[in-house]
Amino acid sequence: MRHDEFIGQVQARARLDSRGAAESATRATLETLAERIPAGLADNLAAQLPHEIGEHLRRVEAAPEISATGVRMSRQEFFDRVAQREDKDVPKAVHDARSVIEVVDEAVQGNLTDRIRQSLDEELSQILFAGSTGTAGG
Repeated sequence: MRHDEFIGQVQARARLDSRGAAESATRATLETLAERIPAGLADNLAAQLPHEIGEHLRRVEAAPEISATGVRMSRQEFFDRVAQREDKDVPKAVHDARSVIEVVDEAVQGNLTDRIRQSLDEELSQILFAGSTGTAGG
């Protein structure tokens, strides 16, 4: 999937009014996901996404507080971080993050989405991947 197609899909699914808003939602979601999942998974995911989008996963990888297994955070903290990065309220951030994950799920191959899902707490996984239709199921 190409960058423009990815962002267009996020914009359509999240019903965002601009490509800039879709870019912001994508960045906020993937940067937060990169903090939460193991660094190796974030790198593998970045490699399967368009370069510009994959960079959102690599940007936070070097942060000193992020361990090889990812930062433990509650479902609420995850979505609070997305909301803060996106400068939106939490319910809208949840909706946007789910839309981004749906597109990610369709853009990657193999069992990568399943591995990401398994690395998350069950509650966060169920909310974040609720709309996924690819390898992770839905």
